[in-house]
Amino acid sequence: MEKIKETAGFLKGKTNFEPEVGIILGSGLGGLVKAIDVKHTIEYGNIPNFLSSTVEGHAGKLIFGILEGKKIMAMQGRFHYYEGYSMQQVTFPVRVMKMMGVKNLFVSNAAGGLNKAFEVGDLMIIRDHINHFPENPLRGENLEELGPRFPEMSETYDSKLIGKAKRIASQHKIKFQSGVYIGSPGPTLETPAEYKMFRIFGADATGMSTVPEVIVARHMDIACFGISIITNLAEPSEVDKPTSHEEVQNVAETAEPHMTLIFKELIKDL
Repeated sequence: MEKIKETAGFLKGKTNFEPEVGIILGSGLGGLVKAIDVKHTIEYGNIPNFLSSTVEGHAGKLIFGILEGKKIMAMQGRFHYYEGYSMQQVTFPVRVMKMMGVKNLFVSNAAGGLNKAFEVGDLMIIRDHINHFPENPLRGENLEELGPRFPEMSETYDSKLIGKAKRIASQHKIKFQSGVYIGSPGPTLETPAEYKMFRIFGADATGMSTVPEVIVARHMDIACFGISIITNLAEPSEVDKPTSHEEVQNVAETAEPHMTLIFKELIKDL
């Protein structure tokens, strides 16, 4: 709690900013920043108690600015469990967002498509998730100041925001899917047997992020909305062509403008 307050106090002192919206941008998805009227940019390495993002495609900057008339703070790059960090470290920025005043969290990620109806480049509005990480970020002592010991998760992703996002996508003729995201530790991509298992679980897309941050956000009663960009498929058309991180980034960057439009329209309507 002391660290959370220390970091929030540092950021408030540096920015004199009280954001109402938090945004977490995944691999190759940092382009939304171009739409923000940026007031302050702070490198993660210059923020007390923050980690460094070690993954290519994650810029490692915290951005404060105005987007569609709303004060926002955006993580241009996130932290992952596979980087060797604990779940508490991975989700620490979300705790700080709450202390800064954030009431709504928008998350994005690059994901592998499990649903056979999905195509590379599709946007999937996340309607629910499955936690397949080896632990829960709320494991350990519960701080009542942040949230309850047993948070309710029946509506993890805000149904009103999901409904609005679908209408926005339809109005702009943006192809979209809706589905369940399963988060697993990585860093290996899934084996064919794991893809099959995830389908049996009821998942439509898989990735290595998002779930921990959203669990922690809901613990603190922050409304959440998420989009996955389908960057590769469980059953690719070219079986002999393995997926690379570079390919994931390239697809994400191509599909990102559609995601950015949906985020912007939703934030404008908050």
